[in-house]
Amino acid sequence: MIFEILNIFWIPFAGFISFLIFISAINKSIGVRRAYVNLLLRIFEYGRVSIETASKEHKQNNLKTDDKHSEEFVDNADSKESTNGTTLITRDAVLLPQPQEPAPEKPASSKKEEIVFDFEKCLDYLKSGVESIIEDDVTSRFEAEELKSWNMLTRTNRHHEFISWKITLIWMVGFFIRYVFLMPLRVLVCFVGVVWLTVCTAAVGYLKDGQTKRAIVNLVLGTCFGVLSSAISAVITYHNEENRPLSGICVANHTSPIDVLVLMCDSTYSLIGQRHGGFLGVLQRALARASPHIWFERGEAKDRHLVAERLKQHVSDPNNPPILIFPEGTCINNTSVMQFKKGSFEVGGVIYPVAIKYDPRFGDAFWNSAKYSMMQYLYMMMTSWAIVCDVWYLPPMYRQDGESAIDFANRVKGVIAKQGGLIDLVWDGQLKRMKPKKEWKEIQQVEFANRLKAE
Repeated sequence: MIFEILNIFWIPFAGFISFLIFISAINKSIGVRRAYVNLLLRIFEYGRVSIETASKEHKQNNLKTDDKHSEEFVDNADSKESTNGTTLITRDAVLLPQPQEPAPEKPASSKKEEIVFDFEKCLDYLKSGVESIIEDDVTSRFEAEELKSWNMLTRTNRHHEFISWKITLIWMVGFFIRYVFLMPLRVLVCFVGVVWLTVCTAAVGYLKDGQTKRAIVNLVLGTCFGVLSSAISAVITYHNEENRPLSGICVANHTSPIDVLVLMCDSTYSLIGQRHGGFLGVLQRALARASPHIWFERGEAKDRHLVAERLKQHVSDPNNPPILIFPEGTCINNTSVMQFKKGSFEVGGVIYPVAIKYDPRFGDAFWNSAKYSMMQYLYMMMTSWAIVCDVWYLPPMYRQDGESAIDFANRVKGVIAKQGGLIDLVWDGQLKRMKPKKEWKEIQQVEFANRLKAE
């Protein structure tokens, strides 16, 4: 009996997986994910309109209630005034300043020199300090991006109050679909994708290096990452494909580990980074068997000269695929681009900038590594609606004569931020894990002292 039930479920599942592998191998899409995303957009819009309408009605009812209480209060006051002769004290009478008689002027001989202190000069500094405490430009970039519209993942209306039975029913149906249908299916697809990647890269690793192997690797990795993209219902739109990098160094803004999957679905890249254990370690070892990558131990990663030397060796070989680097060194929450490390811009040669921007309405792609482990992050991705993003391939950029590596890095960062609609920040993303440097504090102190002197 049990085997019969397994056969009933195994046959359609095997057919589904085979179909995913086939369409990934031919790099085609039948449009199911985009139709699914468009349906979600219509549902989100219906929820937004319903919530806004309910909010307006709630405010109108509150105004009517306040007006009614005010009328009752006035009526009661008028009745009291008619009985005991007291006068109603209005709010205006309390708040309005009362005119005062000018104080008699003292004779000139009795006047003393007074020290004038203008308190208003301090308000600018107080305002800046309070704003920095409430929300500064750094720590807010390491928290999930705020979402204004309702997306059925969370109730964004205040106090989670009841809106309507239709909205509640939609939320309950969405919860059931995400956790009972989508999540188990995505976990199975992800498992199959990882196994398929491991097997395929192990087989390709035995081939002799050359153009034939690289062509097969491109096909294999495109197929494997296409299957893995199905595990998160990824809908990716690539722009300006004529600028797609074929060699050299490709740099991109960094939001999550999914950035690699997003770019690998369209082209093959070599990767550079620290060796990891667990799930990421499995993927790193699988990729290393098929194509050249640069993995460092934690101690080696601090040796900048060693990293730069291995990077130069990789770029100097025209047979190697382009190497993908995230110069920020940490994940930022899809709203900004923070300081680019200058190491990848000192190597020389061409730089291919890439801008990645996720649509937060369908799921938050940002990985807060200080708060969530990799498995917790994957669980969040498996239970989101989809991962929708745009990728822009920007024209190649070269280091100009006399331009420092830092200036070149900032110029590339500015281009990526502008194209992706992101905020261009000068701060180091490593502030998520460390305290500000002493020289940064001294710069702020000098600036504060100069402002005082100017005044």
